[in-house]
Order: sequence, then C-alpha cells, then structure tokens
Amino acid sequence: MAEKDTISIQLIREALLQACPAGIASGDLLKRVGIDPALFEQPEARVPASAYARLWRLLARRYNDEFFSMDPRGLRSGSLAFLCRASMAQATLGEGLETALAFLGLMLEDMQPTLVRQQSLAEIVIGEPREQPRRAFTYFTFWMIVHGVACWLAGRRIPILAIELRCAEPPFCDDYRVMFSENLQFNRPRTRMIIAADCLDLPLKRTQEELQRFLAQAPGNILVKYRDPASLARRIRQDLLQMPPVLWPETTHLAQRLCLSASTLRRRLAEEGQTYQGLKDSVRRELAVAWLGEPELSFAEIAERLGFADSSSFYKAFRKWFGCNPGHLRSLIGDGKSS
Repeated sequence: MAEKDTISIQLIREALLQACPAGIASGDLLKRVGIDPALFEQPEARVPASAYARLWRLLARRYNDEFFSMDPRGLRSGSLAFLCRASMAQATLGEGLETALAFLGLMLEDMQPTLVRQQSLAEIVIGEPREQPRRAFTYFTFWMIVHGVACWLAGRRIPILAIELRCAEPPFCDDYRVMFSENLQFNRPRTRMIIAADCLDLPLKRTQEELQRFLAQAPGNILVKYRDPASLARRIRQDLLQMPPVLWPETTHLAQRLCLSASTLRRRLAEEGQTYQGLKDSVRRELAVAWLGEPELSFAEIAERLGFADSSSFYKAFRKWFGCNPGHLRSLIGDGKSS
C-alpha cells in the first residue's frame, strides 16, 4: 500500500521518460531535488512527494513545460498559475472547471477536454486526435492537474466515482488509486473522469493570498492534500472493499476490531471530515458504478451484492445518490464502452 506523503520511484522514472530522454537526466539532476539515483534499482522504493514537486518545478523551468514534455505544445511555465487565476474568478466549480478545461484545450494539442453534464452525473472527457492511447502517466498527470485544481477551488476533496482510460493498466497502480479512486478501468474506448454533478454547484471564494500559497506549494500539495491518504478512513474503506456489504460490521463491532471505543472512532473520522455511514455509502456508490459497467449483472444481482433487501430498496437509494435510476447510469457507462 502507498505510504502517506510518498510516491513510487516508478512515477519519477515516468516523469523523466520524455522530459529527459536517452539518459540526459543525470544523477546530479536527481540529487538536486533530493532523490538518490540508486533508488531506480529498487522498483519498490518510494520518495517524498515534496521531491517529486521539486523535480516538476525544476523540469518546468529547464524545458519551459509544466507537463513533462508529454504534448507537442506542452504547458509553458506559468500555465498552472494562469489556469488557477482564471478559474477562481468564476462563480461556481462547474464554471471554474469549464474555464480550466478550455484553457488546457487551447494549450495542449493531443488532449482536448470537455465537461459533459448527464443529469446527476458529470464527466470530464478527453478527446484525442491520436489513434494510439497515451501512457497512463500522461493521463494521470492531466487528472492530477484538473482534479487537484478543482479540489482547491472548492476547498474540499471532490469524490471521483470512476476513471476510464484508453491505455492498458500499468504495473504500478496503487499510487493512482490512492490519489484518485479505487475504480480505475483500463482499455476503454475513451478516457474520462466521472463525478457527481452536484459538485459543480459549489461556490468559489478563493483569494489572491490563497492562490499564492497554493502555487508556492504546487504540485506537492495536489499530490497529498486532496488525495485519499493512508488515513483511518482509507483503512476502513479498504476493509469494506475486501468483504461483501452484507458482512460490513456495525459501528460498535468496527471500533472493537480497530481497538477503539465507538466514540473515539467517530471522533477520529470526524477529524478527517468523514463518518462511517458516509464511508459505507461512498463504497456502495463506487461498487454500484463498477458493477453497472458489467452488463451481465442484473439490477437484482447488483442490489443483492450491495446488501439491499430487495431491488426497490436499491432503486430508492440509487436515486438518492445519483438523482436517476440505475438504467440511466448503465446507459451512460455503456455509451462510454461502445463509443
């Protein structure tokens, strides 16, 4: 499991692949940002997220590109600052996201993002002129920028229901699941991120002082502040995902398993902005989205898997979560697979 505030050395290797091809990246460059080059010989090694942030800033200055030279046009130095400044001037997160995506679409050649609203769901779809998919690292760097800025604009983590990608699954995915979502799906016809549409109505009230603090710490703050960290909430989420929902423990039993009192469990979750019921609902929503993507599963089977007494209870909960029925969401996911 990914440790808090560290990232895999494999992501450092990926960051250097196009920015510093053919071994141009010397040991001196890595040492300047506090990374021991010998760690490349240890596939399981991890480095501080702050070192990754220093590498990003160093490469951005050296090559005038804040996107690791992964696009023919790239993102010239200052792009992130301009994107944030333009987005924070908007009234809502939806308007801020549309501004950010329009800017990225102008700057980048091979990634053309759009925000699509589908009743209770919203998806950020990346249009790509190339027939061959990009590396997973390229997509996730894009999502890091978009999702990180969105979370900062809103002042809270924006839950991701699913991310679909055109590329194959890379051998190192745990960091991506920690940063974004457990529900990552590869080898799909298009690349998109799915979130709840009601997030788009969140008001934006960021100040210039807050912008300067955010930019001074970027992208390290994006990597660790708004991800789903190695916290008590993540530990509980992981445990819930390992067992059928019908076997999920009640609060008292969960507290006993964690060697905590029920009141301490509730307090520690509250400190992380979470509740146990909220975690269970979140996991159920993610599982529902994932299982609706499997057409061989009937709604009754999904309801049973999720621990509902019957299909009508599942439909009622589903409409509360997403504002639509399961068939509508299945049609959206199916469209993503067939388009």
